[in-house]
Amino acid sequence: MKLLFVCNQGKYRSKTAQDLFSKKHNTNSAGIFSEENSLTKNKILEADIIFTMEENQRKEIATRFPKEYMMKRIICLEIPDIYNYGDPELKKILRRKVNKYEI
Repeated sequence: MKLLFVCNQGKYRSKTAQDLFSKKHNTNSAGIFSEENSLTKNKILEADIIFTMEENQRKEIATRFPKEYMMKRIICLEIPDIYNYGDPELKKILRRKVNKYEI
């Protein structure tokens, strides 16, 4: 299964999630407002499931990529932008929230 994790910059929350789930799934990450790791149409199309960290990111995907948005399962994890990359608490929250979808 191909998972795409999206946050604001694609550096902390989504990158942590990408690395955390990469042993079990094909994972990628992107930032809504990133120049280095930006969200693209191709990243969206390649994903089976897209996880956003906040609701505003899901809405931004709908605005920027309306056709692709309608074709994808997009799940908001509701994880605030208060964590650094690899934060143990962030990993714990990610495991709990993502694993409930039994992917």
